[in-house]
Amino acid sequence: MADRHHLLVHGTTFAAVDDRGDISGVRGGGSPDGLFVRDARHLSRWQLTVDGALPEVLTPVADGDGTRCVLVPRGGRQEPPAHTLFREQAVGDGSFVESLRVTSNRPVPTTIRLAITADADFTDQFELRADHRTYAKSGAVRSRQVLDDGLEFGYRRGEWRSCTTITAEPAPDGVEETGTGARRMVWTLELAPHGTTELLVRVMARPHGDKRALRVPRDPAALNEQLLALEGEFVEGVAFPTGWPELAAACARGLSDLAALQVPATGPDGEELRVPAAGAPWFLTLLGRDALLTSLFALPYRPRLAAATLPALAATQATETGAHSVAQPGKIVHEVRHGELAHFGQVPYGRYYGSVDATPLFLILLGAYVEQTGDAEMARRLERHARAAVGWMLDHGGLTSRGYLVYRADKGGLANQNWKDSPGAICSADGSRPMGTVMAAGAQGYAYDALRRTSWLARTVWADETYAALLEQAAGDLRDRFQQDFWMRDAAFPALALDGEGRQVDALASDAGHLLWSGLLDKEYGEVVGRRLLEPDFFSGWGVRTLAAGQAAYHPLSYHRGSVWPHDNALIALGLARYGLHDEARTVAHGLVDAATAGGHRLPEVLAGYGRDSHPEPVPYPHACVRESRSAAAPLALLTAVGGA
Repeated sequence: MADRHHLLVHGTTFAAVDDRGDISGVRGGGSPDGLFVRDARHLSRWQLTVDGALPEVLTPVADGDGTRCVLVPRGGRQEPPAHTLFREQAVGDGSFVESLRVTSNRPVPTTIRLAITADADFTDQFELRADHRTYAKSGAVRSRQVLDDGLEFGYRRGEWRSCTTITAEPAPDGVEETGTGARRMVWTLELAPHGTTELLVRVMARPHGDKRALRVPRDPAALNEQLLALEGEFVEGVAFPTGWPELAAACARGLSDLAALQVPATGPDGEELRVPAAGAPWFLTLLGRDALLTSLFALPYRPRLAAATLPALAATQATETGAHSVAQPGKIVHEVRHGELAHFGQVPYGRYYGSVDATPLFLILLGAYVEQTGDAEMARRLERHARAAVGWMLDHGGLTSRGYLVYRADKGGLANQNWKDSPGAICSADGSRPMGTVMAAGAQGYAYDALRRTSWLARTVWADETYAALLEQAAGDLRDRFQQDFWMRDAAFPALALDGEGRQVDALASDAGHLLWSGLLDKEYGEVVGRRLLEPDFFSGWGVRTLAAGQAAYHPLSYHRGSVWPHDNALIALGLARYGLHDEARTVAHGLVDAATAGGHRLPEVLAGYGRDSHPEPVPYPHACVRESRSAAAPLALLTAVGGA
């Protein structure tokens, strides 16, 4: 199998195939392999052979919305290939479609034996992550049934039911057992001299609980037309900068990716919504923080994302305390999962609330959406949810009792619950981790902005002057406390966090730029911070590093301790512009746009922190999401921050 994987994404469905379009069935590792729908693998093997052998790659799969490759039978220079296979694949909502066109290169009739070996192990995504965990699945039963025009794989465990149905035109001549769970569909194809024949294979995945009447499109071309139409709808009407074509291309690419990343959700009244998923491959689902930031970045250009994200998150807002899910009344959900392990409570992520910042971000988006669109009805409809969110910040969140939003490591879930949520991401300059509760700097900025925006809603929409004044006072008090407790005088920079004893966690980190976006720092402090973020230890040439180089904790290939995140930099650029540091904002924007241009105008989830002065191309982070909603929307935030400059 080729090492590279190519992702096809459409809503809750994605396929990862290799250079020849095959799926090998690999378990574990950094990259998933298969067809996935709603967190489960519905194809774990999909392997094409011709006359019993794997064909050679003449033209490998290229990244795109669909895949195409050209294959030939193995041979040598003295024996030109007897035929050529043109393979095309695409994914739809719960479907995978492939067309195979076989053309003879000989002047005489030719017979070939073509086969596709298929399997569906229905493995949950959490079983495939490289975290060395295993999950008991007692009573699980897999089934295989031969159909007139293909075969069907089934899976059941208690009340859990799912299946994968494969049909073909023409129907296979036979379906063979392989000695494993896989089955081999076989066709004997008669090719006329220089003749061509075509084979269409369609896969329909039926996850547990999905009762929709789905139709699998006829061929990859039909699926690609659907996706292109959706992408065109997202891009249409956005005024891209004419004087900066590279930024315009990054914005267009990002909007196209956002179109493919829309997943279904439900609002408070049961209405059907489409919201931005976090990213493919591992996070093709609703994550509160990601959907909120994506919607904020896109708000001036595509307010429909916010109009769907807000009610979807209101519908999943916690109403009671849950230890397993880290739920507390008023808290906004961090992650929603639909897989088998979440269903049976073997992972806490069915509805998981381990985020200290999704709740204030919900309030920020609500206020920004109403201000941007004038849709006061949204604020009235979600008033109860907004007040509950404020209540969480003041009560369970810690603003009243501790003076700040606080979190502590969740043994069953996330160690850190701010945006830098990997273990060890919140650290001192020497790499040591804080003990006890954590008060992350960026979350305090979000809380400040949330209080101010909700105060504005209370005054202008809810006609509650008393509540507005209360929130305004709380925001001012938070600002005063923060600058006293977090500001590191020797470094002239805010601490990354405070530990449970109120001691400063002294790493120099990009989170300071989020404080500019929130407006938490006084102007003098903000200008000092903004200029500091553009010094060489922070700014790589492609963007601001999550952790400044030169500290013992820094590592250019660490997820959160030295890498460069596009969405992080988008917030920094917006913050720099807010404080009048327009040259610095343009520097950040140009670095990110250059990185996007080098990647076909697409920004990945994260880049390595290596400097542009030492390597002329951006170095990829090895396990980054290729398509990530916050990164897809980041060019729109840059456009807001600096215009077409």
